[in-house]
Amino acid sequence: MKKQKCIEQGWLTNCRQIPSPHFDERLDSGDISLLVIHYISLPPEQFGGGYIDDFFQGKLDPKLHPYFEKIHQMRVSAHCLIDRQGVITQYVNFNERAWHAGVSSFEGREKCNDFSIGIELEGSNEQPFTEAQYQSLQRLTKCIMAVYPKITPERIVGHTDISPGRKIDPGQYFDWGRYLKDIQS
Repeated sequence: MKKQKCIEQGWLTNCRQIPSPHFDERLDSGDISLLVIHYISLPPEQFGGGYIDDFFQGKLDPKLHPYFEKIHQMRVSAHCLIDRQGVITQYVNFNERAWHAGVSSFEGREKCNDFSIGIELEGSNEQPFTEAQYQSLQRLTKCIMAVYPKITPERIVGHTDISPGRKIDPGQYFDWGRYLKDIQS
Protein backbone atom coordinates (compact mmCIF):
# COMPACT_ATOMS: atom_id res chain seq x y z
CA MET A 1 0.00 0.00 0.00
CA LYS A 2 1.34 3.43 -0.96
CA LYS A 3 1.95 5.79 1.96
CA GLN A 4 -0.08 9.01 1.68
CA LYS A 5 1.91 12.22 1.66
CA CYS A 6 1.28 14.60 4.53
CA ILE A 7 1.81 17.65 2.30
CA GLU A 8 0.67 17.93 -1.31
CA GLN A 9 1.46 21.01 -3.37
CA GLY A 10 2.19 23.01 -0.21
CA TRP A 11 -0.99 22.08 1.68
CA LEU A 12 -1.33 19.66 4.59
CA THR A 13 -3.52 16.79 3.46
CA ASN A 14 -5.38 16.23 6.70
CA CYS A 15 -6.04 19.42 8.63
CA ARG A 16 -8.40 22.35 8.91
CA GLN A 17 -7.67 24.96 6.21
CA ILE A 18 -8.68 28.62 6.37
CA PRO A 19 -6.87 30.52 3.60
CA SER A 20 -5.48 33.91 4.61
CA PRO A 21 -5.19 36.80 2.17
CA HIS A 22 -2.04 37.89 4.00
CA PHE A 23 0.68 36.22 1.96
CA ASP A 24 2.61 36.68 -1.26
CA GLU A 25 4.83 34.68 -3.56
CA ARG A 26 8.26 33.61 -2.39
CA LEU A 27 11.21 34.85 -4.40
CA ASP A 28 12.52 31.26 -4.44
CA SER A 29 10.26 28.45 -3.23
CA GLY A 30 13.26 26.11 -3.35
CA ASP A 31 14.88 28.14 -0.57
CA ILE A 32 12.55 27.09 2.27
CA SER A 33 15.15 26.42 4.94
CA LEU A 34 13.97 27.74 8.33
CA LEU A 35 11.13 26.89 10.71
CA VAL A 36 10.02 29.59 13.16
CA ILE A 37 7.96 28.78 16.28
CA HIS A 38 5.68 31.51 17.67
CA TYR A 39 2.85 31.85 20.17
CA ILE A 40 -0.36 33.84 19.96
CA SER A 41 -3.47 34.37 22.07
CA LEU A 42 -6.35 36.69 21.26
CA PRO A 43 -7.23 38.52 23.38
CA PRO A 44 -3.93 38.18 25.27
CA GLU A 45 -3.95 35.29 27.75
CA GLN A 46 -7.32 34.01 26.47
CA PHE A 47 -7.78 30.91 24.36
CA GLY A 48 -10.46 29.80 21.94
CA GLY A 49 -13.10 31.98 20.38
CA GLY A 50 -11.93 31.94 16.76
CA TYR A 51 -10.27 35.34 16.98
CA ILE A 52 -6.95 34.07 15.61
CA ASP A 53 -8.74 32.82 12.49
CA ASP A 54 -10.37 36.24 12.11
CA PHE A 55 -7.05 38.04 12.68
CA PHE A 56 -5.19 36.03 10.04
CA GLN A 57 -8.04 36.62 7.59
CA GLY A 58 -8.16 40.38 8.20
CA LYS A 59 -11.66 40.09 9.69
CA LEU A 60 -11.00 40.87 13.37
CA ASP A 61 -13.82 43.05 14.74
CA PRO A 62 -12.27 45.93 16.74
CA LYS A 63 -15.47 46.34 18.76
CA LEU A 64 -15.22 42.91 20.38
CA HIS A 65 -12.26 43.71 22.68
CA PRO A 66 -10.18 46.84 23.44
CA TYR A 67 -6.99 45.01 22.39
CA PHE A 68 -8.49 44.31 18.97
CA GLU A 69 -8.74 48.07 18.35
CA LYS A 70 -4.92 48.19 18.33
CA ILE A 71 -4.33 45.25 15.99
CA HIS A 72 -7.36 44.76 13.74
CA GLN A 73 -5.77 46.47 10.73
CA MET A 74 -2.49 44.56 10.90
CA ARG A 75 -1.85 42.28 7.95
CA VAL A 76 -0.22 39.18 9.41
CA SER A 77 -0.47 35.44 9.03
CA ALA A 78 1.30 32.21 9.78
CA HIS A 79 1.45 29.04 7.79
CA CYS A 80 -0.16 27.08 10.63
CA LEU A 81 -1.67 27.38 14.09
CA ILE A 82 -1.82 24.61 16.67
CA ASP A 83 -4.59 25.31 19.17
CA ARG A 84 -4.67 24.18 22.81
CA GLN A 85 -6.36 20.89 21.84
CA GLY A 86 -3.66 20.14 19.24
CA VAL A 87 -5.86 20.94 16.22
CA ILE A 88 -3.79 22.22 13.31
CA THR A 89 -5.14 24.94 11.03
CA GLN A 90 -3.27 25.92 7.89
CA TYR A 91 -3.68 29.49 6.61
CA VAL A 92 -0.97 29.82 3.96
CA ASN A 93 0.48 27.33 1.48
CA PHE A 94 4.00 26.39 2.59
CA ASN A 95 5.32 27.27 -0.86
CA GLU A 96 4.14 30.86 -0.41
CA ARG A 97 5.39 33.55 1.96
CA ALA A 98 3.31 34.04 5.11
CA TRP A 99 3.75 37.32 6.99
CA HIS A 100 4.81 36.02 10.41
CA ALA A 101 8.37 37.08 11.15
CA GLY A 102 8.39 40.83 10.50
CA VAL A 103 11.76 42.53 10.90
CA SER A 104 14.04 39.53 11.34
CA SER A 105 17.45 38.04 10.66
CA PHE A 106 18.92 34.52 10.77
CA GLU A 107 22.65 33.86 10.37
CA GLY A 108 23.08 37.34 8.89
CA ARG A 109 20.27 36.97 6.40
CA GLU A 110 17.44 39.50 6.68
CA LYS A 111 13.71 39.05 5.95
CA CYS A 112 13.16 35.55 7.32
CA ASN A 113 9.66 35.38 5.79
CA ASP A 114 11.41 34.88 2.45
CA PHE A 115 12.81 31.48 3.41
CA SER A 116 10.86 30.28 6.46
CA ILE A 117 7.72 28.50 7.55
CA GLY A 118 5.93 29.97 10.56
CA ILE A 119 4.00 27.90 13.10
CA GLU A 120 1.95 29.58 15.82
CA LEU A 121 1.08 27.79 19.04
CA GLU A 122 -2.00 29.08 20.82
CA GLY A 123 -0.39 30.18 24.04
CA SER A 124 1.46 32.87 25.93
CA ASN A 125 4.55 33.55 27.99
CA GLU A 126 2.53 32.95 31.16
CA GLN A 127 1.27 29.37 30.72
CA PRO A 128 2.76 26.04 29.67
CA PHE A 129 1.78 24.55 26.33
CA THR A 130 -0.39 21.44 26.29
CA GLU A 131 0.58 17.84 25.68
CA ALA A 132 -1.68 17.82 22.61
CA GLN A 133 0.19 20.82 21.20
CA TYR A 134 3.58 19.14 21.60
CA GLN A 135 2.31 15.97 19.93
CA SER A 136 0.83 17.90 16.98
CA LEU A 137 3.92 20.09 16.68
CA GLN A 138 6.15 16.99 16.59
CA ARG A 139 4.09 15.39 13.81
CA LEU A 140 3.83 18.64 11.85
CA THR A 141 7.55 19.34 12.15
CA LYS A 142 8.52 15.85 10.98
CA CYS A 143 6.17 16.21 8.02
CA ILE A 144 7.61 19.61 7.09
CA MET A 145 11.19 18.36 7.42
CA ALA A 146 10.42 15.39 5.14
CA VAL A 147 9.08 17.66 2.39
CA TYR A 148 11.46 20.59 2.95
CA PRO A 149 14.80 18.88 3.77
CA LYS A 150 16.73 22.14 4.12
CA ILE A 151 14.90 22.54 7.44
CA THR A 152 17.02 20.63 9.94
CA PRO A 153 16.87 20.73 13.76
CA GLU A 154 19.61 23.37 13.67
CA ARG A 155 17.37 25.54 11.49
CA ILE A 156 14.36 25.53 13.83
CA VAL A 157 14.16 28.66 15.94
CA GLY A 158 11.84 30.77 18.03
CA HIS A 159 10.64 34.18 16.96
CA THR A 160 12.85 35.59 19.71
CA ASP A 161 15.93 34.12 17.98
CA ILE A 162 15.32 35.99 14.71
CA SER A 163 13.89 39.18 16.27
CA PRO A 164 15.78 39.57 19.56
CA GLY A 165 14.71 42.49 21.70
CA ARG A 166 11.47 42.75 19.74
CA LYS A 167 9.87 39.33 20.34
CA ILE A 168 9.99 36.73 23.14
CA ASP A 169 7.98 33.85 21.70
CA PRO A 170 7.69 30.94 22.02
CA GLY A 171 8.52 32.05 25.56
CA GLN A 172 9.72 30.69 28.85
CA TYR A 173 7.39 27.68 28.95
CA PHE A 174 8.29 26.23 25.59
CA ASP A 175 10.28 23.03 26.23
CA TRP A 176 12.96 23.16 23.54
CA GLY A 177 14.78 20.08 24.87
CA ARG A 178 11.67 17.93 24.72
CA TYR A 179 10.61 19.25 21.31
CA LEU A 180 14.02 18.75 19.66
CA LYS A 181 14.31 15.26 21.17
CA ASP A 182 10.80 14.38 19.95
CA ILE A 183 11.43 15.44 16.36
CA GLN A 184 14.63 13.41 16.19
CA SER A 185 13.07 10.20 17.54
